[in-house]
Amino acid sequence: MKEKLKIDIVSDVVCPWCTIGYKRLEQAISELGVEDQIELEWQPFELNPKMPVEGQNITEHIAEKYGSTVEQQKESQERMADAGKELGFTFDYFDDMRMVNTFDAHVLLEYAKKFGKQTELKMRLTASFFSERKDVSKRDILKQALSEVGLNVQEGMDLLDNPEAREEVKKAENFWQSMGVSSVPTIVFNRKSALTGAQPVAVFKQALTELLAENE
Repeated sequence: MKEKLKIDIVSDVVCPWCTIGYKRLEQAISELGVEDQIELEWQPFELNPKMPVEGQNITEHIAEKYGSTVEQQKESQERMADAGKELGFTFDYFDDMRMVNTFDAHVLLEYAKKFGKQTELKMRLTASFFSERKDVSKRDILKQALSEVGLNVQEGMDLLDNPEAREEVKKAENFWQSMGVSSVPTIVFNRKSALTGAQPVAVFKQALTELLAENE
């Protein structure tokens, strides 16, 4: 029995390049036909850990955080929308879009891992935020996402007020930061090597080919 290649994707639910990066990785895995040789796990990273409950207008937020002008942001959003379209994902940016707090979403992703539903929930939350104009910090939206991927809604929602479940996510965030992860997506292979950013499909294919050969 060949050992599986362990891939950890350190990312946030509201990170567009994380979605693009994952979709390209998924395409690379599919084109190589190595789905059965990969074990994938999502790891928490908050782009905005101090984001208040009410969130912040995305244009204001990006201007404050990165110094981007409205024109630069529009260009970047068009680039992301085009990249998404190529991968079958819709980025629907709009003027009143708000950047939100994602800690609760990470608690639920940790819960989903136990049932092999992590990727499904991650994609559901990402689509809620980017494609469906939903606020993924709101509990009714989180409930809906759990239900849509077939997880126990009550059990999942109870964890949001569970100090141990919250502490587990904080510990995981701190662990990856202590490993030097400061930007996302960071895609870690066998906890030995990593690629950062939404790399092209060809780059992922090359990395996977080499790493799977090493795993032989």
